[in-house]
Amino acid sequence: MTADAAIFEALKGVTTATITTILLKKGLRKIWMRGPRPLREGLGRVVGRAFTLRFVPAREDLATPESWSSPTSTRGAIEAMPEGCIAVADAMGIPEAGIFGDILCARMVQRRVTALITDGPVRDGAGVLGTKLPVWSAGTVAPASVAALTFVGWQEPIGCGGVAIFPNDVIVADDDGAVLIPANLAAEVAAAGPEQERLEAWIMREVERGEKLPGLYPPNAETKARYEAEKKR
Repeated sequence: MTADAAIFEALKGVTTATITTILLKKGLRKIWMRGPRPLREGLGRVVGRAFTLRFVPAREDLATPESWSSPTSTRGAIEAMPEGCIAVADAMGIPEAGIFGDILCARMVQRRVTALITDGPVRDGAGVLGTKLPVWSAGTVAPASVAALTFVGWQEPIGCGGVAIFPNDVIVADDDGAVLIPANLAAEVAAAGPEQERLEAWIMREVERGEKLPGLYPPNAETKARYEAEKKR
């Protein structure tokens, strides 16, 4: 198993909520993206390296249907996406243009892209759902991207939902939204996450037994010792 595969496998068992807590302890607060929500229920949890796409506000001489044939286009970007990546698109939260539709999403599925995450909407909602590509977006709209956006490039730093994202950072998305893990912290979070989930599951059982929260959550030294002792049984 490759290093990435081991990291991703571990992170598939860690909620985005837990990841935000782990990174909060390291001083990172702006890691949850405002705007992207699951396009449908039941998407589960996805993990992958970020493949970034950047849009800027539409300029009439550039944001045209003809621009879709340009080498610097969303079409060109999709052909550059590696298998297993998560496409993260900075649409600046602009709500009136869908960055991708069903045909582009279908091609992403063929290229084995793991998911699409954007702080803007997509279009052709029913068609996008039909492709089975996991999508986190700000909903759906009818107009195409060039109605309000100009595509300017891929694999450069972007801001998505108020979060700074660099190519190859690790993205985790689930029912609570999408979060960023800086590339240099991915292995550390993957190591800490499963144990944090086990601890919190144990704390939940203690709460269900009637235990009081002070000293339990967060656990004090006595609680931690009790937890460790019970783990060994």
